[in-house]
Amino acid sequence: MPALIRRALADASDAPGYPLTAGTPALRAAIAGWLARSGGASGELGVLPTIGSKELVGWLPTLLGVGPGDIVVIPSVCYPTYEVGALLAGATVVRSDSLTAVGPSSRVKLVWVNSPSNPTGRVLPAKHLRKVVAWGRERGAVVASDECYLSLGWETAPVSVLDDTVTGGDYTGVLAVHSLSKRSNLAGYRAGFVGGDPALIAGLLAVRKHAGMIVPAPVQAAMIAALGDETHVDEQRERYAARRDTLRTALAKAGFEITHSEAGLYLWASRGEECWQTVDWLAERGILAAPGAFYGPAAAQHVRIALTATDERVAAAVSRLT
Repeated sequence: MPALIRRALADASDAPGYPLTAGTPALRAAIAGWLARSGGASGELGVLPTIGSKELVGWLPTLLGVGPGDIVVIPSVCYPTYEVGALLAGATVVRSDSLTAVGPSSRVKLVWVNSPSNPTGRVLPAKHLRKVVAWGRERGAVVASDECYLSLGWETAPVSVLDDTVTGGDYTGVLAVHSLSKRSNLAGYRAGFVGGDPALIAGLLAVRKHAGMIVPAPVQAAMIAALGDETHVDEQRERYAARRDTLRTALAKAGFEITHSEAGLYLWASRGEECWQTVDWLAERGILAAPGAFYGPAAAQHVRIALTATDERVAAAVSRLT
């Protein structure tokens, strides 16, 4: 954990009063400032802290009033919580590779994109994001972009859906979801936020107040410290980059093909076989990986290998692979 963030958390630990669901003015300014600097957003944004990004991903359809008869579009290969959140709301899930069946339907209420992707590490260019935003607006749907790996581009620079090259400063119907778990190692703090369409943010705030979805005051203080410092982010990137280089080389020598993986915390790997066979092969060597089947039918021959183990554990995995 970065020392300056731990100090901010400790200094704010005497917090007996209820925190603000909307976040303190200082936190809202820190979020907006970071989205302007790192997300390329020059317009007036609505912003809101969240209890990590996973709870927002899981509950966003419900918070937006999505329900039975509505459609939520999710990526063809993606983090399972997008589907779970839609099902919790009673909505119908359509994967992006099946959009021809949707057509111009006004039943589409929410479109999820995830760039950089978990699990594939794929990065969507601004041109693609513009098309998604236009597609959603034609149907009156909210476009929500999960961007928690935005700071971890390796072979290409990820672009936020809020970037001027995508929206031109018009955030109508657009939300960007972020987490400090990856860029700042704050997974245990449950520190995330969402920015975008001010009207949508106001609606989310109104519901979250009544639902008790409030980020604790000490965590809000820690978020301010994290968003105001990039040195610790650079140090984290160096750790991940070193692990990525050694693991990628070892996997290639062991006969794996790495697909996408140009950003994020994972290597999307395949041996050209059913993913569970690959999981078994790795397990026999004391290496744990997530089967592609967790992420959708189109990922049946891949596994996700994380860069989040310690340097010592990564070195052990490399020696077992080679």
